Amino acid sequence: MNTPSPLKLTLVVAGVILCWAYSPIGVHMGLHSYSPGQLALLRFLIASVFMAGVALVVGIGRPRWRDVPWLLVLGFFGVFVHHTSLNYGQQWVTAAASSVLAQSAPLFSVLIAFFCLKERVSAWRWGCVLLGLLGVLVVIWGDQGVGDIDPHGLLILLAAASWSLYFAIQKHYAHRYSPLTMACYMVWAGTLMLSVNLPGLANAVGQAPPLENLAVLILGIFPSALAYLGWAYVLKHVEVSRASVAMYLIPPVAMVMASTLLGEHIARQVMLGAVMVLASVAAISLEGRWRSVAQAERAQPVAIEVLGDKGVAEIQGRR
Repeated sequence: MNTPSPLKLTLVVAGVILCWAYSPIGVHMGLHSYSPGQLALLRFLIASVFMAGVALVVGIGRPRWRDVPWLLVLGFFGVFVHHTSLNYGQQWVTAAASSVLAQSAPLFSVLIAFFCLKERVSAWRWGCVLLGLLGVLVVIWGDQGVGDIDPHGLLILLAAASWSLYFAIQKHYAHRYSPLTMACYMVWAGTLMLSVNLPGLANAVGQAPPLENLAVLILGIFPSALAYLGWAYVLKHVEVSRASVAMYLIPPVAMVMASTLLGEHIARQVMLGAVMVLASVAAISLEGRWRSVAQAERAQPVAIEVLGDKGVAEIQGRR
């Protein structure tokens, strides 16, 4: 497999960032004509058709029967719960604030690891979680004001939590299927569940202004389909820890888009809260990388001791 040039990878990553940064803007526009459930269904009907075409051209693996229930669970958390709660929550917050709150998923991953998986969480990570949750409060305060906070807006945090559950479950099946295969089955399973919102959708499409239907069409093709395919391509050639750093650029880009396309005024408190949330998420990621490096360094002397001088010499000779 040929390794793509750094320029090509950079362009693909930039495309993914633009696609996912557009997502809250497209949702904001679509909510003018569609209910949150209808918008989620229409978005993923478009994505499902698009990804079916890609799957026919590229080809994907068939799921094992024993994995089908878990693929449905992935679709439930990754598409149904995440995007339904995201759409409902964004009725009460701006697109800029939504883009920040949606990036808080790693904070909930730590909480899930501690409370559900009974994993040991370091003091560093607890500090990161507290900083991130404080940043969430600052974002909400700056976006709506303390006295005007509507609990419905907190559904975006439910969307972030469901995304964390999706990734926690996905880890157990990532080695069985390619990223493209996983993305296709997740999207199709989630779309099937979203079909409960089908009644009235055809009338809503006919009554919606062309500009808003175009916004939803872009939402279905780019953030919901092409971005996943582009991200799968990046992960084939770049380590997850390195590639995920680019995701921190999504909220700032989304803020610029929201200000330009929607005319939103970005409060200073929202920007401050965004810095706090992203800094806490980045610190969690850095601790994971430091831990991996430390484990590798501890394992190296053991490997040398087991192999002996002769074994090490043989390995060095093969390089």
